[in-house]
Amino acid sequence: MASLDPVAFLRSTPPFHALPAALFEAAAGSLEIGYYPAGSILVRVGAEPLQHLYVIRKGSVRLERDGQTLQVLEEGETFGYTSLLTGKATLDVQVEDDLLAYRVPATRFQALLGDAQFAGHFAVGLSQRLKSSLEHSPVTTFKADLQLEVQQLLRRPAIWVEAGATVGEAARVMRDQRVSSVLVRGDPPGIVTDRDFRNRVLSEGLGPETPVASIVSRPLRTVDAATPISAAWTTLLDTGGHHLPIRRGDEIVGVLTSSDLLKVHAPGPVAVLRRVERMADRTGLPGYAAKVTEMVAALLGGGLEADLIAGYVARLNDALLRRLLTFAEADLGPPPAPYAWVVMGSEGRMEQTLLTDQDNALIFDDLGEAKRDWYQALAERVNADLEAAGFPPCQGGYMARHWLGTVSEWVQRFAGWFEARKPQELLEASTFFDYRKVGGALDIEPLEAALSSTAQHPIFLRYLARAALELRPPNSLLLRLRESTELDLKMQGLAPIVLLARCYGLEIGAAERNTHARLAAAVKAGLMSQEVFNVVGEAYKFLLGLRLRLQLRLAAEGRPAINKLAFSDLSAIERSRLKDAFRAIKSWQEMAAYHYQASF
Repeated sequence: MASLDPVAFLRSTPPFHALPAALFEAAAGSLEIGYYPAGSILVRVGAEPLQHLYVIRKGSVRLERDGQTLQVLEEGETFGYTSLLTGKATLDVQVEDDLLAYRVPATRFQALLGDAQFAGHFAVGLSQRLKSSLEHSPVTTFKADLQLEVQQLLRRPAIWVEAGATVGEAARVMRDQRVSSVLVRGDPPGIVTDRDFRNRVLSEGLGPETPVASIVSRPLRTVDAATPISAAWTTLLDTGGHHLPIRRGDEIVGVLTSSDLLKVHAPGPVAVLRRVERMADRTGLPGYAAKVTEMVAALLGGGLEADLIAGYVARLNDALLRRLLTFAEADLGPPPAPYAWVVMGSEGRMEQTLLTDQDNALIFDDLGEAKRDWYQALAERVNADLEAAGFPPCQGGYMARHWLGTVSEWVQRFAGWFEARKPQELLEASTFFDYRKVGGALDIEPLEAALSSTAQHPIFLRYLARAALELRPPNSLLLRLRESTELDLKMQGLAPIVLLARCYGLEIGAAERNTHARLAAAVKAGLMSQEVFNVVGEAYKFLLGLRLRLQLRLAAEGRPAINKLAFSDLSAIERSRLKDAFRAIKSWQEMAAYHYQASF
């Protein structure tokens, strides 16, 4: 019977597991045990509200409103907190299976709310509950503080030279100060680095009398001194640079190097980026996927949210892709005409967490039509190299070796998709309308113009919305421990949000491809309320994080990354919040169905 010890069970149940010892001991000392037979009514709407927080040990309860079951709660889940927080009974609570519950009195519950993490778990707002609920599983032992401010890494003030200095003078300052860069005064100020000396001076046969102004990089891309390390990584990845000036107010107070940030967190994105930059040939491709997985696990264990991690992965994949294009051009010679390599799907939206199937395409200038074979060879090489790096081929064939053509051909494809009515055509449109250019010199403005005209095709949007609404979360009544329900987090949770967000983004002509950014743009355009945005946005982040934990667990076991899991494998809090997320998605889908006059 040791497993039924109320105190031990309570201590293992979030959020009680994280309470400070003194608070938990007080809660355990006030614990009561309640037994309720099936069919018991614990509270009805409008009646006296519940006076305890209930933690279910065995059995289940149904939450109902107007005779409709909203949710079934089981072992490890809690109820009663809405009554305690609002002082009102807003739901009927009926015991479905004989219930054994541990009760915490209202007065003790109120005292526990003084703990911020505990209070966040029981927030009245669904968006806040989702935001604070996803448990940080021990996917790694890394525990560095990724929210450390960059100013705490500075070891010396900024080193400057005057605008009229020569390259030789700047080099001597760098040697004497033992730094790899100097700032150059001016309006705006700039920076020169040891790489600039190699690439812009020595390689060009220039001498020490060369004015430093002729090689300076400006304007500076700076970050505020209070910026956390995790955000500084993003800036470095975006710029592809190795030096990051730090400002406090209007003053530049120092310069951090990529090595400074690398020392703080070896498995971070800067380390993977440096690996890509040092890749001399294709022999360095194997192992890239493993390095990304190691980085993702470390960042997740360090407390970063899954959507932020996905942004790092996308930027690293972009850097790798540009490296592969360089390799291919070295083999094939310069392109006959400019081209653009684009990525789609989760990579196009910058939402890929681990390396999944390739989704890419190739667009080239109309002048290159006579040399189509060159572009076909480019696509074949890069697709093969991506596979060697750990990106599996797309099962649906959405890869550049199959999808390439001139700008004119692509504009015609877009125009054809606007007339799409068949499922396959709508699938193609959905895939390619998330494109994002990552390499090549071709200006693809004609495609941007075509995409921005989507609002002029309301029938197409309606069909696209109908296709999106066909993907729905499972019925919450089927989400039971005893049913051993299997869930597909992608198709039943993430995809319904992604597809509808795409419809909203296309309707308003938003330039954003990222799902969260599309939702934010929809709020600005008046298509959804701030409240709905908060709930759906947090539901998306929650599902993305849950999926990432599943994928990392599978990777650790040497199994392929999939999106399916058994409902019973989730913790009690994850089960509860998953139901909340699914309910939020369904509510939003109902609103969207009305907006697009689409059957639901």
